[in-house]
Amino acid sequence: MTSATDPAHFPAPALPEVAFLGRSNVGKSSLINSLLGTKIAKTSSSPGRTQSINFFEVRWAGKPQPELVFADLPGYGYARVPKAITGQWSSFIDPYLKERPCLALCLALVDVNVPPQESDKQLLQFLASAGRPSLIVGTKADKLSGNTLRKSMDAFAAVLPGVPVVPYSARTGSGRDELWREIRAAIQEPREAAI
Repeated sequence: MTSATDPAHFPAPALPEVAFLGRSNVGKSSLINSLLGTKIAKTSSSPGRTQSINFFEVRWAGKPQPELVFADLPGYGYARVPKAITGQWSSFIDPYLKERPCLALCLALVDVNVPPQESDKQLLQFLASAGRPSLIVGTKADKLSGNTLRKSMDAFAAVLPGVPVVPYSARTGSGRDELWREIRAAIQEPREAAI
């Protein structure tokens, strides 16, 4: 794992990257751990612990070299993170999201148990304006029944029409195969040459 808060110290853009974004306590670290089947990202009961971009190299089984990178970004919307710290985040998060040539997919994580928030909408609009391919991942999906989950997913789909929505449960693994299909499809698409 590599952490950085200065664009000059981001890893060299050699592999396709998938960014994990969302409000604090939405389950970014749990999702990463669930996708990889190992506890590589630190989870915490206290929101707002991630204060830099954490980069995790991902290797397929039996392959000696990494194939892609997961980028875990700081969560937004948590009042107890000092404003002095959150004020610095745009200095490295905005350049990462706008300029990173190897960024193949942005996963916007939302808690399906909470109605769409203005901050979620702003994030999706920002990604759209930056021209970044995005996918909404509805975390904690195991807490809702079929019909209620469908209504929640529809509500998030209405926030930014055209952005795919995948319900996911880190606890049960529901949605794991579908999300991996989306990630693999995104990293297979031709990318612009590194600037």
